[in-house]
Amino acid sequence: MGCLGGIIVVLMTPFTDDKIKIDEFCLQNHIEHLIKAGVHGIVPGGSRGESTVMSTAERKQLTELCVRFSAGCIPVVLEQERFILSRLPVMFYNMLGASGLKLSPTEIAGLSKVGVKYLKDTSGNAPALTELVFGLSDQNTTFNGCDTLTFYGLAAGCQGGVWGAANFIPELAVELWDSVAVKGDLKRGRDIWAKTWPICNFLETHSYCSNVKTGVELTGQPTGGLRKPFSLLKPELQAELKQLLKNAAVRTI
Repeated sequence: MGCLGGIIVVLMTPFTDDKIKIDEFCLQNHIEHLIKAGVHGIVPGGSRGESTVMSTAERKQLTELCVRFSAGCIPVVLEQERFILSRLPVMFYNMLGASGLKLSPTEIAGLSKVGVKYLKDTSGNAPALTELVFGLSDQNTTFNGCDTLTFYGLAAGCQGGVWGAANFIPELAVELWDSVAVKGDLKRGRDIWAKTWPICNFLETHSYCSNVKTGVELTGQPTGGLRKPFSLLKPELQAELKQLLKNAAVRTI
């Protein structure tokens, strides 16, 4: 297995219209669409994929389906609630709001001693992210996980972005990665980010799961909606998100 890098999509989970089952057909179409757009990996079964309202059996099924549908074209990063001793590289998810645990950059980097190879930093703390990338890169490989810091993270040298918005703007996400991280074209990157940032800011202002699935629906792919207690955005917020997508030249229905 090679090293992870690039745009890693925090995958939404499509359900059948009655919300009872995972919609395998829609899931396959969505993964194939993301691969065609050029993304570099997927993370199924996370909080953005509604794992909190899925059974253990469903999460296992989702993982197996994603591995099958990705067909070896891109890596699949599996969500685990606890550390498992294995030879597989581990990605640590740094999110204070989910864990209640605030770790310093030095403490996070020190996790490399117990097998953590990658870090998804969703702290939203730009100085801490800077320290991880510039001061502790010999101990960890950092991915940006805060939507509104994506441009900075890539420009600073993050290995990539673990990104929910890429479910419905995968082409923009990949174009931003290619411009900033691969080609070093910051001018082009700023132009792309000027269109993308308003979408990211919207996502961080409202319910993230609702935003992502609504965005996917607005760009023409069915999702089956969200399981309770979640729901798609209300019409006025859908209209606002749709306008932001149009402003970014993203095709909507």
